[in-house]
Amino acid sequence: MIKVGIVGGAGYTGGELIRLLIHHPKVNLVFVQSSSNAGNPLHQVHKDLFGETDITFTASLDLDVDVIFLCVGHGNALQFLNNNRIPDHIKIIDLSQDFRLQQKSVFGNRSFVYGLPELNRDKIANASNIANPGCFATAIQLGLLPLAKESLLSDVYTTGITGSTGAGQSLNPTSHFSWRANNIQAYKTLNHQHIAEISESVNAQGIHFVPWRGDFTRGIYVSSTFDCTLSQEALYDLYQNFYNDAVFTHVSDTMIDLKQVVNTNKCLIHIEKVGNKAVIHSCIDNLLKGASGQALQNMNIMFGIEEGVGLKLKGVGF
Repeated sequence: MIKVGIVGGAGYTGGELIRLLIHHPKVNLVFVQSSSNAGNPLHQVHKDLFGETDITFTASLDLDVDVIFLCVGHGNALQFLNNNRIPDHIKIIDLSQDFRLQQKSVFGNRSFVYGLPELNRDKIANASNIANPGCFATAIQLGLLPLAKESLLSDVYTTGITGSTGAGQSLNPTSHFSWRANNIQAYKTLNHQHIAEISESVNAQGIHFVPWRGDFTRGIYVSSTFDCTLSQEALYDLYQNFYNDAVFTHVSDTMIDLKQVVNTNKCLIHIEKVGNKAVIHSCIDNLLKGASGQALQNMNIMFGIEEGVGLKLKGVGF
């Protein structure tokens, strides 16, 4: 059994990871740390876990584990490692953005591999430290990687909409129900933090990204447009071949929608060609394939387990 610990288990990504790990057939969840909830049962914070587990949050770390997931806010993973001596033999999977960029991927003796399985599966299999990708970055990259590999991208213009859980649990003016309901808004226009990590793996002249806040709780839907001389049939073949061995990324010949992926670790892709423009649609669940599900997928690969174990999830459907 793989002995697992979670640091920062009270938030959305921590909660999703707990739900996955307690049902994983090869995992023993040893501890879930949360400074603000120490001593409280997990189900006091994650109420759907009532009857599922008797584990309580702890303020301390148990270093008798094989891997630690860092489900902490951006900037806090680096602070955590600065403040805590984690033995080198314990693997780390970080869900923050602290180690995603190549220039920030080294901390002491630890070198973090960018954890997008469809891009870096072999590196992940041999890694001890993973920087889990961002949610928008995952959806956009998976929509563009086949063309990037063939250097067929010019300027890419992307729009994407995300659910309220993408903003985390802390309340702010744009995460209240009364603001989100029946409302959308663009934000961080052409300046989203995920552009930098996308640009490191996607070979394009420029990624021009406009994200949107949506009036739903979870999921990301993005559409990327660019000039393309390939036919729609050639594009479809290119994508099918690229993702032929991918466990969770699938190319659909019909239009995709968000409910197909919510509550799953899937990424679905659909291709349209209009004149000399190609449009690649891709959608994921921001908390699963965009965060905790992908983190677990990376853990499976790191420990030599079939990467779909513990991730055969039922979508919402309706």
